[in-house]
Amino acid sequence: MSDREIIVPAGMQTIVERAGYAPAVKVGTTLFCAGQVGRTAELEVIRDPEAQFVACWDNLSALLAAGGCTFGDIVDMTTYHVQMSVHMPVFREVKNRIFPRGTCAWTAIGVSELAHPGLLVEIKCVAIARCAAD
Repeated sequence: MSDREIIVPAGMQTIVERAGYAPAVKVGTTLFCAGQVGRTAELEVIRDPEAQFVACWDNLSALLAAGGCTFGDIVDMTTYHVQMSVHMPVFREVKNRIFPRGTCAWTAIGVSELAHPGLLVEIKCVAIARCAAD
């Protein structure tokens, strides 16, 4: 019996069918999340940077919830940024509004491009679901 569970939240089935990967895999209480980006359920890239960043966090939140986790359960996060020096101030402002500060290890990496033109950030993380007693 395997404790490995593929997590596909409502609204992310299209990405599984189109790209052929699991949005997340849960092993025991650990949730490994594939990178999330700011696009619509129809896989359209959101052009406005702030709106794209908000959608990225929303998509990550939905993925975490489907795996029984919240932002507070994230223990390690890596963000990949296109034109990081240009967009980091807005990304950081959005992050500080939505994500609890100082609660996980975070590495931010500048990259030349992501999977689709117009994407500015991708957030990948590992979360550990807390026990009900916590």
